[in-house]
Amino acid sequence: MAKANLSNVRTAALELDAPERAELAHDLLSSLDGAPDTGAAEAWDEELCRRLDQVEAGSARSIDRAEFRRLMQERLRRL
Repeated sequence: MAKANLSNVRTAALELDAPERAELAHDLLSSLDGAPDTGAAEAWDEELCRRLDQVEAGSARSIDRAEFRRLMQERLRRL
């Protein structure tokens, strides 16, 4: 797309109301994604059920917010 056309599209988009801009932004971002992973939703469902089973069985290791934050900061420092 030529630079002038991009500028015209941008100007027109900014004249839309907020819900229309949000819908446009969603559509534009979605267009950048690759093909959807058809098994992802099912895999997440299985993982969530597995983790819930661990919590209900008492075998899950839980940590409080402060410990979680400390662990994440430590992990980020290693990057």
